[in-house]
Amino acid sequence: MNEVRAITTFVRAATLGSLRRAAVDQGISPQAASHAVMQLEKELGVRLFHRTTRKLSLTEEGQRLFDSVKPALAIFSSALDEARRSKEEVGGLLRVSAPRALGLPVLWPYFEQFQRLYPNVRLEVQFDDHFTDLVTERADVGFRGGPPPSGGSIARALVPIQLIVCASPDYIERHGAPQTIDDLAQHRCTGYRRANTGKLAQWQFQIDDEIVYRDMPPTICVNDTDVETQAVLSGLGIGQLGSFNATPHIRTGRLVALLTQHITEYGTVYIYYGHRTEQPLRVKTFIDFMVERMADNRNFFLDANELRAVRAA
Repeated sequence: MNEVRAITTFVRAATLGSLRRAAVDQGISPQAASHAVMQLEKELGVRLFHRTTRKLSLTEEGQRLFDSVKPALAIFSSALDEARRSKEEVGGLLRVSAPRALGLPVLWPYFEQFQRLYPNVRLEVQFDDHFTDLVTERADVGFRGGPPPSGGSIARALVPIQLIVCASPDYIERHGAPQTIDDLAQHRCTGYRRANTGKLAQWQFQIDDEIVYRDMPPTICVNDTDVETQAVLSGLGIGQLGSFNATPHIRTGRLVALLTQHITEYGTVYIYYGHRTEQPLRVKTFIDFMVERMADNRNFFLDANELRAVRAA
């Protein structure tokens, strides 16, 4: 027996005073409505209605059951309506997870735009350098830089991440620019200590068809990519920065790209999420919003023409 259907039919029949009207109200046959109530009576072991050819009225036991279940059924119905509306309205709680490194320079301006467009969405953002399992952490959408996330989620590539060696014009004026990778040993360099492992990140260089890793002893070391970018901008040293941090400053002349023939791609910025058929409209809308604005967005990397121009200079 479908108890929810049976109780719903019982409440509608008691409210409308007719099993036939209850059947029409629920879109089922009168026979199905009558059978549901009879099954409920059999399950409970009591009669719920006095039945005549013209009238349907509650027994004492039926009245007690009606008074008990009607409020709960109203709450249940309201909850179902709310769930249905979440498929139709862009509103409600939206949980997003992202690495700290992508926070301010990449994602936050778009989060602000989304919030202004959809003020009924309550955006909860968790910046965490550990990979977020969407199910375990109860997140709706995640972002990741590097290799694609695993774990059964759907991942969409947004923009490449280049590792660009760069320095400020002031640093180059005072110390000169390295012409080779080996020259870096004679320069002041910044370092980035990974927040999730505590290890100092090696610098990566493309040499022919291989990626070569080098340990660069830092004169200043931080565990925040925004702070490292600021250190390079301030002329404290040469840094190998992610393209999402470096590109805007290279284009404005605040930073100079160095050793561009050795630029590597560290990976890609991905957006990832669960199966779209099970998502509320606010989640689908957010995903589409971010993909539309970020996919292949040249604000965050140097394209092939720019790289050729920089190398020629």
